Amino acid sequence: MARLTIVLVALVAAMANAFVVPASAPLTRTATKTALPVNIKVDVGEGEPIESALRRFKREVNKSGHLMDLRYKRYFENSQDRKKRKIVQKRFRVRMERMNAQRMRKQRT
Repeated sequence: MARLTIVLVALVAAMANAFVVPASAPLTRTATKTALPVNIKVDVGEGEPIESALRRFKREVNKSGHLMDLRYKRYFENSQDRKKRKIVQKRFRVRMERMNAQRMRKQRT
């Protein structure tokens, strides 16, 4: 079980490094350190299939937001682009909250 946890942590680190592109991309790939702390752990139970553990691991990675942050940091984003992106994200978040509130009201009645 400990070996599988180590493999999963190494997989997260590899996924984080896959989205980092150096300023001048050399012909050979070298591992680069990211500034993001990767602290994602998935405990695998005895006899649990690796597919379900991997599915839970992917869900945790998505919930942590590391990959989205790395995608935004892949290329330089000036302050105006960042503001536009944040406005679009807030608009989406408010829309989802409004939809969830409507669903909850319908469930109560």
